[in-house]
Amino acid sequence: MTLMGRVFATVAFIEALTWAGLLIGMYFKYHAADPTPIGVRVFGPVHGFAFMAYVVVTVLAALRLRWPWWAAGLALLAAVPPLVTLPLEWWFKRRGLLGRRVG
Repeated sequence: MTLMGRVFATVAFIEALTWAGLLIGMYFKYHAADPTPIGVRVFGPVHGFAFMAYVVVTVLAALRLRWPWWAAGLALLAAVPPLVTLPLEWWFKRRGLLGRRVG
């Protein structure tokens, strides 16, 4: 795996992790017996930053690793539903999309 592939995999993991934290925070804010907004206050901005970082890294990886258009589009769409960046990253790794070298 190239350095850019490792960066993409790491950011995809962080994006999914912060999505999970935000979902847990939303549960405690809206459905817990003793509601508290602290999880959303913490993970909302953290996930927002992770989402934006994932978008930037995805565009850079798509250009640097020369992904086909469908792979770049799929990677960008994967950030919208919760936790989808993890299986996408695993699938990209199996297909060799994270290991191509430029040049």
